[in-house]
Amino acid sequence: MKKDIERILEVPEGVNVSFEGESVKVSGNGKELERNFGFRKIKMEMKEGKVFITSKNATKNESKLAGTAEGHIKNMMQGIGEDFVYKLEIANVHFPMTVKIEGNIITIKNFLGEKVDRVSKILPDVKVDIKGMNVEVSSFNKESAGQTAANLESATKVKGRDRRVFQDGIFITEKAGRAI
Repeated sequence: MKKDIERILEVPEGVNVSFEGESVKVSGNGKELERNFGFRKIKMEMKEGKVFITSKNATKNESKLAGTAEGHIKNMMQGIGEDFVYKLEIANVHFPMTVKIEGNIITIKNFLGEKVDRVSKILPDVKVDIKGMNVEVSSFNKESAGQTAANLESATKVKGRDRRVFQDGIFITEKAGRAI
């Protein structure tokens, strides 16, 4: 059954939201995020300090897409205000590994005694700090911070061995303020 949907988002002070066609630009505090939504039947506009996401005669799919757009815009506005922080922990049982930052690449040496270094990419606008056995990934872009943390975790994935015995790796322990 088709029905009209309308979702309204409050824009915090110090944050500017602008729409150009299907793209959204959120800026403030010297930071800027831009995202292109390919949602043709969903209309997004700014009125009276609020973001309106509307669709006439929307189907279930279009309602879901409106929710997705709402979530992304909320994350963009929240990121302009404060950074998203992901915390990871380095765990090694068998072989002591060394984790170093070299430019925009993180190098993991001696993982499970391997001679070849494992590498992980740091995405743009992401800051990575290594403090002992803890790694902190932070950025105002939630997607970039999350992807960098996921790259680090997947770079130390154990293959061909029993996970119950070989528990070495780098694991996400906290995602954007909530413990896992």
